[in-house]
Amino acid sequence: MLLSAVVRLFHITSSTEWEAARATGEYRPQGFAREGFIHCSYAEQVIRTANKFYKGVDDLVLLEIDPSKLTCRIIEENLEGGSELFPHVYGPLPVSAVEAAHGFPCGDDGTFHHLGMPGDASRG
Repeated sequence: MLLSAVVRLFHITSSTEWEAARATGEYRPQGFAREGFIHCSYAEQVIRTANKFYKGVDDLVLLEIDPSKLTCRIIEENLEGGSELFPHVYGPLPVSAVEAAHGFPCGDDGTFHHLGMPGDASRG
């Protein structure tokens, strides 16, 4: 029997917010109280998301989340009217569900080109 690989979710945040979450054991991004969920992406969506919302922003961290360690709902949806679905985590994120926090710098031109993870096929 073949076991499929765990599909990871990714969330972009500031290193300051991540450090605060590590201190409390739980991550709730700005806007969580208003929206009630955490915006996430699949690996193939991260670069487009970063360039759309974080162009030129330094000091970012890319959280790699194991969804099997979450107890809240994960809903795939598009809240902006497009056809591409994005995962949203409907609850606070326990730090224990974060498999890794990768430094996520933009390039000299302010854009993002790769995930910055070991074995990242999008490096170029």
